[in-house]
Amino acid sequence: MQIFKFFIIPVLIASLFSCKSKPTDTAVEKFTMTDTMMNRCHFLIVKKEAVKNQLKLFGKITADNNRLAQVYPIMGGNVIQINVELGDYVKQGQVLATVRSGDVAQLKKEKLDAISDLALAEKNLQVAKDLYSGKLNSEKDVTASEKELEKAKAEVQRINEVYSIFHLSGGTIYDIISPMDGFIVFKDLNRNELLRSDKSDIIFSIAQIDEVWAVANVNESDISKIKVGYDANVQTIAYPNESFTGKIDKVFNAIDPETKAMKAVVKIKNSDLKLKPEMNATINLNFLEDKQLVAIPSSAIIFDKNKNWVMVFKNKSDIETRQIKIHNQIEDIVYIESGLTEGEKIISENGLLIYDALND
Repeated sequence: MQIFKFFIIPVLIASLFSCKSKPTDTAVEKFTMTDTMMNRCHFLIVKKEAVKNQLKLFGKITADNNRLAQVYPIMGGNVIQINVELGDYVKQGQVLATVRSGDVAQLKKEKLDAISDLALAEKNLQVAKDLYSGKLNSEKDVTASEKELEKAKAEVQRINEVYSIFHLSGGTIYDIISPMDGFIVFKDLNRNELLRSDKSDIIFSIAQIDEVWAVANVNESDISKIKVGYDANVQTIAYPNESFTGKIDKVFNAIDPETKAMKAVVKIKNSDLKLKPEMNATINLNFLEDKQLVAIPSSAIIFDKNKNWVMVFKNKSDIETRQIKIHNQIEDIVYIESGLTEGEKIISENGLLIYDALND
């Protein structure tokens, strides 16, 4: 037993010394960017900018109400000829359609009667003056005849003005005339159609479409964001790769009972006539928010583990992986809600190389 004890003690002493002589764990080498990495990366000192935002709305293209003329039938009758179709370009004064009307015949009779009454009133006035000069009637009779003549002249003038306004020439035919240059954008008239004298519906709409409206429907939740003067980009299905620019010209301060939305109008130059009334349109509004935030290019952001990160550069050996919160993104510019301070330097391109090296 003594021999065993003497044997154990030297073994324990030897083990103790052998533990003390083991080297400590090797320290992890600190990451340092090489010159090659530096050359491949781009750097940016971040700064605050006014926050740009964008709102996407939907609507349609319409003619400018101030450059639109509605044509109504002036009298009842039977449509005997139509000279234009939907989409045709017409000139002011051009005949759109021809109607045979009993109302025109009645108006002609009224004109003939008015002319006859005028001739009779002139004759009666002359007779009254002759009798007055012979002291066979009074001055009152002359005055009464003069008033009758004035009434007859007024009636003839009224009928002549009706003929002039409606371009009537007599008989039973009248022409429906274009009141302006433009395109036929609406037509509700057919050959041999019988127009009632009490019909008050539009039969033609004529519009000048070298400038049009994009009418956007604005939901109630977005009404507070809309202001006159905002820039707008308008896109259509017909031209998916082309944007048409304009500004909000008018906001209708009322809710449409059918769409439950407010209307906003964007005026657009349309000299090439690509945009047609009733086209569906997507209206993207660009505006500035009343705040400033740090703005960085989208290429600086690294998305990993369902979070957004940027690489904050202090020096080659001091690079921080920083989580950020995004406010919004417009095209390739991202506005940062939190995580970055103005004046800090970040890796704006190829930061993923450094991210992988630091976070593997």
